[in-house]
Amino acid sequence: MQFTAREDIEAPINAVFEMVADFERFERMAMRRGIEVRRLSGHLGVVPGTQWETEFKLRGKPRHVAIEMVECDPPSLMQFDAASKGMSGRTVVEFLALSQRRTRLSVDMSLAAKSLPARLLLQSLKLGQSRFRRQFQLRLSEFAREIEERHLHGA
Repeated sequence: MQFTAREDIEAPINAVFEMVADFERFERMAMRRGIEVRRLSGHLGVVPGTQWETEFKLRGKPRHVAIEMVECDPPSLMQFDAASKGMSGRTVVEFLALSQRRTRLSVDMSLAAKSLPARLLLQSLKLGQSRFRRQFQLRLSEFAREIEERHLHGA
C-alpha cells in the first residue's frame, strides 16, 4: 500500500530541509498526540542511523514501531524505514528546488504486511484509502503552510 503527497512551499530548499529535520519538534508533536517516542541514537544531528522507538494505541491495542533514518542527502532527500511486529514501511521525503524561494516537498509512504493480522489491518486501511489519502495530503498541506509561516517570521 502506497501513499504519496506533494506540496510546493514558498521557502528556499535549505530552510525547508532544516525545518523538516527538526526531529525534536516532531517528537514533541507525537507526544502531544499520545505517542510515546524515544530517540535511541542520532542526537548529534540529521544522520543516517538515527533511530527511534515509538509506542501508541491503534484500535485499542498497543503498537510498537521502530524507525530508522536509512538515508540522508541534504538538502534533497531523507529516507526512513519502520518496522513493527507484523508490518514494515518506508517513507521517502524528497526536496526539489523549484526556484531560489520555492521548494517542492514530496512524501512517499509505503506499507507492507508480514503477518496475517497485519494483512487484515492493511486491508481495512485499503477500504478507507481515499479518506486516508485526503487526510495525508491535508496534513502535508498544513505542514507546508506552517513551514512558510515559520520561514516568513524567522521562527
